[in-house]
Amino acid sequence: MLPLTPGPLHDVTWFDTERVPLAMAIHERVTMDVLRDLFDATYSAIGGAIARGELTPAGPALALYRGDPRGTFDIEIGFPVHTPWAGPVVADGITIVASEWPPGPTVAVSHIGGYDTLEASWEQLAAVASSSASGEPVALGELYVTEPSPEADPATLRTDLMIAVERTKGR
Repeated sequence: MLPLTPGPLHDVTWFDTERVPLAMAIHERVTMDVLRDLFDATYSAIGGAIARGELTPAGPALALYRGDPRGTFDIEIGFPVHTPWAGPVVADGITIVASEWPPGPTVAVSHIGGYDTLEASWEQLAAVASSSASGEPVALGELYVTEPSPEADPATLRTDLMIAVERTKGR
């Protein structure tokens, strides 16, 4: 399972993760300026699939970034599931397919606060990953531990940031 802890990870922490099956909508070649609308549309569609019993989440919502989030990148938006998911399901024009979080070394830290301040936490995590990992990042993940609703106080939001790497130095 993904490294979900009862309390926030105030310090950067390493985990060895297993292969985690996911049900995700994959959006290719996007930029940061379209993320809010993309998240809203995707989670609305996935919510419909959950309500119809087509998808049963096994944990908090997440997003996986592949590529450089400062430029054009691919993003997967969805949920972990208990077993490899059969999919695909089309909900409100959005296709939800089987995916996975890769097994192996993963470094994580919790970000407490609004999404507009995530960059500093990502920089902290990336610095540790690059100094300890001998391979390139395999995936960047955001696990939305606190549901991001319009009523939520941004100062109380918890997002666990994760980087899966190929291997680590000295491990």
